Amino acid sequence: MEMQIMAWVASLFVFLAFFMKTIIPLRIMAIVSNVTFIAYTLMGINYGIFEKLIAIFILHVLLLPLNIVRLYQMLTLIKKVKEASDRNGSPVEILIPYMKKMTYSSGEELFRKDDIADKIFYIQVGSVQLTELGKTLPRGTVLGEVGIFTPDNRRVSGARCVEDSVIYEIHKDKVLELFYQNPKFGFYLIRSVSQLVKEYVDRELIYRKY
Repeated sequence: MEMQIMAWVASLFVFLAFFMKTIIPLRIMAIVSNVTFIAYTLMGINYGIFEKLIAIFILHVLLLPLNIVRLYQMLTLIKKVKEASDRNGSPVEILIPYMKKMTYSSGEELFRKDDIADKIFYIQVGSVQLTELGKTLPRGTVLGEVGIFTPDNRRVSGARCVEDSVIYEIHKDKVLELFYQNPKFGFYLIRSVSQLVKEYVDRELIYRKY
């Protein structure tokens, strides 16, 4: 009877895990279900049926550390993104482990005006000129994130490397995946983009004033 109750409880936690809409509650519920199923199978020792439950035991013993690691990674990401946002940094800098490292020669284009905005870029080495805007972005600058959130997803300016550059890229699908997996990450990313838009508007107002 006790084993049956434990089995139903463990199954309930599995159901609740699939019911979660965001990744952190899902991982927490998955960890609880792993622990419950492990306890359920260990109860089989007292009833002499542990051998019949060994496959379930091994499965959840393997899934438990995996879920713990994934939960830790997401919590760490959220913490770093929050810290970057609080000090007016960019969450994109924290995403370098998810980004692809590329090298560009002087004069090589990253994208052209009206191209589809499907990537965010982080300049690690070198500099990039926004050709239509006549502005040069130094190392440590993030570019391309605003276009991802515009209705038409189009580039408002082209971008060309002024010198040999090392640039990290991340596709918008990966950004949106992280965005939807955890609302907190989405909040800090939008906050960063909003800051960039505010700075642009402030510059335009100053330019028109003078």
